Amino acid sequence: MSLARRVVLAATVLLVVLFAVLGWILDAAMRDAVETQIRQRLEAHIYTLLATVELLPDGGMEIPADLPEPRLMQPDSGLYATVTGEQLAWRSPSSLGENPNLPAQPIEPGAFVFLPNADIGPERALVLRYAILWVDRLGGEHPYWFSVAENRELMEVQIGAFRRQLWGWAGAALLVFIALQIGVLRWGLAPLRRLRNEVSAVREGHEDQIRGVYPSELAQLKSGLNAFIASERKNLQRQRNQLGDLAHSLKTPLAVVRSGTLNAELLEQIDSMDRIVAYQLRRARTSGKPTWAQPVAVEPVAEKIATTLEKLYADKQVACEFDVDAAVRFYGDEGDLSELIGNLLENAFKWASSRILLSVSMANGGWVLLVEDDGPGIAPDRRDDVLQRGVRADERTAGHGIGLAIVTDLVEAYGGSIAIDRSALGGASIRVQFP
Repeated sequence: MSLARRVVLAATVLLVVLFAVLGWILDAAMRDAVETQIRQRLEAHIYTLLATVELLPDGGMEIPADLPEPRLMQPDSGLYATVTGEQLAWRSPSSLGENPNLPAQPIEPGAFVFLPNADIGPERALVLRYAILWVDRLGGEHPYWFSVAENRELMEVQIGAFRRQLWGWAGAALLVFIALQIGVLRWGLAPLRRLRNEVSAVREGHEDQIRGVYPSELAQLKSGLNAFIASERKNLQRQRNQLGDLAHSLKTPLAVVRSGTLNAELLEQIDSMDRIVAYQLRRARTSGKPTWAQPVAVEPVAEKIATTLEKLYADKQVACEFDVDAAVRFYGDEGDLSELIGNLLENAFKWASSRILLSVSMANGGWVLLVEDDGPGIAPDRRDDVLQRGVRADERTAGHGIGLAIVTDLVEAYGGSIAIDRSALGGASIRVQFP
């Protein structure tokens, strides 16, 4: 997962959790606020009843038929009231037909008891109770309990409407915040994307160094990468120059020794040493695919090598046919590409009777190099020996030794694959594929 996606995902999860917690808190606060509002309203109803009730000298009580609160007079209004003493003393007209079972348990005089979710029979309600103690003229004590209830339907409707509005706005705000967050992150991470693109351009050979202007946090990284790129290229070139000098210094003494008077056995050993030195030096020069590779067009390199070999093998009158896609690029050292094509074509010219076919094409995200000839081919039981890694140059199949050894090492160094088969022309077919 990319850095941007990780940050967006983490921030989005945090935002969702934050909005969910805030929504839950607001929902609970709204519920408490509505319950408090209804409790205050019920308390006002009790005070209204207390103001209208008439306590009689004998301890009895009377409540007028006409009450200030119209809902207490209206049946099925959802607002109910009762006054209970030693027995039910009064029930509001709104209770007719409903017969709500309001709590009647004794409570301490002067105390309010609030029941936010009481079961009163036909429905659930918010109930507020209050107790008084009436002392008659003879000193007798008469407790009365006032209960007022309002069903929860209206409250649930209010809360439901608030909840829908709350989560609707919260969802919209969450989407806006996520969009803003993505925009801010894209803006904040833009220098990293530009640096990534520049590094890719350098790696693919479209640029020779990173040139963009970056924030201070990335400026040192840019300088370090540019220094590393320059150092790698200098080191690679220095190594190749040193290996070339070594090859020259070894070949000259061997040539001098060979020119002297030697017996056949010693001359054979010197030739073997010459082949081994040539192979190991050319193998050492193969560094593999560079990190910062310049793209090399395959077509002109192949044509140049084929033209040279046609002149070199002019006495054989071998025709080399081309089928090369001009768009194919080799991301590596041009010398490695020349070594690869040169060895394959030289091997083909050496064994071909009259015809060679060289084809280069794009395939599976990479490219394929195919060299075919009409010569005797390579026996199936010798193909693995030719391509076997680690076999010394003097142990390779006769006639297909150093050249294919170098090709095999080059292909492996660049992460490719090589296969030998029977050509449609009748000879050998060597297929090389690079990613």
